[in-house]
Amino acid sequence: MTETLRADADADADAVERACLTLRPERGECPALDIAFISGAGRGGRNEDYVGVMLGDVMQRSVRGSVVALADGMSGGRGGRVAAELAVRSFIDGYYAPPDTLSPEAAASRALNAIHRWLHQIGRSDAELSLMAACFAALVVRGGAAWLISAGDVRLYQMRGGELSQLGGDDVTDVPFGAFVAQAIGLQSALVTRIESWALQEGDRLLLCSDGLYRRVPARELRAALSAQAPADAVAQRLIQTARSRGSADDISAAVIDVRSVPVLDYGYLEGVLGDLPILAVPACGEVVDGYALTTILSDGRYSRIFIGHDLAEPKTRLALKFPKPRVEEDANVRQSLVRERWLAGKIGDKNVLAPSAVDPARQSRLYVVMPFLDGLPLETLITPAPMSLTRGLAIARQLGSAIHALNRQGIFHRDIKPENILVLPDDSVRLLDLGFAYMPGVLAPGPLAAPGTPAYMAPELIKGAQGDARSEVFAFGVTLYRTFSGGRSPYGFNGRVPLHHHRPDLPGWLDLVLEKAMQTDPERRYQDALEVCADLDRFAAGGGETEPAMARPWIERSPVTFWQTVALVLLILLLISLVRGLGGT
Repeated sequence: MTETLRADADADADAVERACLTLRPERGECPALDIAFISGAGRGGRNEDYVGVMLGDVMQRSVRGSVVALADGMSGGRGGRVAAELAVRSFIDGYYAPPDTLSPEAAASRALNAIHRWLHQIGRSDAELSLMAACFAALVVRGGAAWLISAGDVRLYQMRGGELSQLGGDDVTDVPFGAFVAQAIGLQSALVTRIESWALQEGDRLLLCSDGLYRRVPARELRAALSAQAPADAVAQRLIQTARSRGSADDISAAVIDVRSVPVLDYGYLEGVLGDLPILAVPACGEVVDGYALTTILSDGRYSRIFIGHDLAEPKTRLALKFPKPRVEEDANVRQSLVRERWLAGKIGDKNVLAPSAVDPARQSRLYVVMPFLDGLPLETLITPAPMSLTRGLAIARQLGSAIHALNRQGIFHRDIKPENILVLPDDSVRLLDLGFAYMPGVLAPGPLAAPGTPAYMAPELIKGAQGDARSEVFAFGVTLYRTFSGGRSPYGFNGRVPLHHHRPDLPGWLDLVLEKAMQTDPERRYQDALEVCADLDRFAAGGGETEPAMARPWIERSPVTFWQTVALVLLILLLISLVRGLGGT
């Protein structure tokens, strides 16, 4: 749900508007919050503050969280009030609009930058809204964490354990005759946004307020009001009254948020939000499950059985249906992979990604995943019988790189890119499969401690415990391409990385240079995303030949074991020569 507040333009100075809201989790998807806000016009008779609250439904609360936003219009005319309302409403709409897989920071930054550009343009093209701008701050609460997104001098305070602290800072610059706001929505052509995050605790009390309040109420009185054992609405009312009694003639807005409880995040969190589905005995061919007819077994592994089947309502459309086996309960990684695939169903539309299809929750009675069935071969089976030509390999690389980048842009990091998970269709079009190990920063889905994925393709930082990003995807992309062009051989030997020309002297040297950079152990020295890899492959391929010789790396870097063996041998020879000469001298 969305609750917004706007004071009427002709309201008198004593008019206030207020609301009290309660947020309680339905499936453990959010903290329990009591929210109260009050806003009143100053002596000017027009309230240029605007407050908005979005609690969201169960899925929105689990992915994006809930939002409390406050904007304080800056201009003395109509533009300030309009800017404040547009900033809050547009931020809330824009924050919930991007793909669910984006992190709160990414979604908030995207939303705020969009409304900033819009307001800045309006303020310079509409004479009635000249120089419209607003100071802004939004509090986002998701799971056990909170984020502050701000530009300007709207403040957020936290009362915890009797201690009052201001979270974030003010975008205010001191000048000889006072101070002015340096950053605000719509104020300048470029916006510098501050985003901070922290962990919530049960019993926290937060105050989001405009400068009409905090500039008049001393810190000791803020602390006294926020530490009082009183409901949030009573605290907000007391703060407004204190500011007025202290002579505040400005618009005053205050939102008080009490944290009653914080959810516990465990492996079953995402499954609880989606609705817990049982893992039953694996069905057999010929059975019908939830209206899906299972006709043929496509594969039968340790943890799952995949059928070719169809929806009884659409018998001509073949589907692949993955049913987990009961032993999945023994491996948290595998169970979570199925839950992630189920959550991603219907959320990915890239043509080179074979993503799960959405299933009506009312229809699904047990845990399984439905996907389109495509008649192709895994890349793994194509790279070993005969060497892959440069032209065909580059065509596959372009499509795979596009699929990886499409996922990464949505905040999805595959983490198990390898030839077995790449389907090549008869027309050589490519589909990236198996999103079960994907990492999605925007989703509250704590994973098992054991690192997922296939070790031979994992970037060093993943093995050390990192969650993964676009650069770790590049590493797996590089290993996959190396094996594609080398006939399935590993890029590593006893003495380190093996140059591609050892296996394929017929391929151009620039190809190995690109793959070497993609597989750098230091993420900073790698390509930073898959599109960079594809851009270099296309650029060098268009050149029609070798690049200029690259500066050779030091021997110790290329083959450290051989280097030190040689050094030890030379030192031994020198030692023997020295001993012989010494004996000869005696």
